[in-house]
Amino acid sequence: MERIALEALGIAPDHVGRIPGTEIEITHPCAGRPVQHVLFDFDGTISLLREGWQHIMQSVCVAEICGDQPPPPAVEKLVARFIEETTGEQTILQMERLVEMVREAGYVPEEAILDAWGYKARYNEELIRPVQERLARLANGAANVSDFQVRDVKCFLELLQAAALHLYVFSGTDQDDVRNEAHALQVDHFFLEIWGALDSIEAFSKEKTIQTLLEKHQLSGEALLAIGDGPVEIRNIKAVGGTAVGVASNEVEGGWDAEKRERLLRAGADILVPDFRDAETLHRYLLG
Repeated sequence: MERIALEALGIAPDHVGRIPGTEIEITHPCAGRPVQHVLFDFDGTISLLREGWQHIMQSVCVAEICGDQPPPPAVEKLVARFIEETTGEQTILQMERLVEMVREAGYVPEEAILDAWGYKARYNEELIRPVQERLARLANGAANVSDFQVRDVKCFLELLQAAALHLYVFSGTDQDDVRNEAHALQVDHFFLEIWGALDSIEAFSKEKTIQTLLEKHQLSGEALLAIGDGPVEIRNIKAVGGTAVGVASNEVEGGWDAEKRERLLRAGADILVPDFRDAETLHRYLLG
């Protein structure tokens, strides 16, 4: 069955490279694995409601590190690298690292340094403005849900659902926010569970979610597929022998984001796509 399906796509089972006529890039052959459960990251993989969050976090982090001092280029580069490496983590864990960076830089007096929750509140205050504006546009009909979805992700979700796979969301964004935004984008009904960050840091992580699924259903890693635009979920799924699809989408202009692609490639993604424009071919490649 797998061999026939791959031949229909015009590729060999051990194919590495771009599938002809598509934007799907195979880095490690992984066709026809016995996938049963699919874990989706949310922001940048399904949703564009939080597009630009990296720039907002960059601005907030640099301002908090430098205090009243003009930001030197070294701090800008440090923060950019930090965000790149931690994309997909819970926000509170990113803010814990921010506390360390503020202290290490030495620009801010010790008594003025906030804890991680304080910095998270400042970041969320800046981020929530564009998110609320976009949600308001959806509510009043000024925008369509497709305007804030990664291209053709709904089509891909429909294909996976029709194949009777178990679909989930696991996100570093706060769980209530992820659930509300999934409902606003009319995709929440695709998922058995939508997990996100909780008040207790220990209560949720992408790594813990993967382990819970493996133990609860007595699965091997090959039964799991993770799809996301951050290195965290890619590394976590590869660590248990699962399949990783990296979504390197330019969230503003569409198509490929070269920096995301390189980041996901380094994290070990088996497949790279700019979005889900080739949903049917991707589905056939993965499932046979």
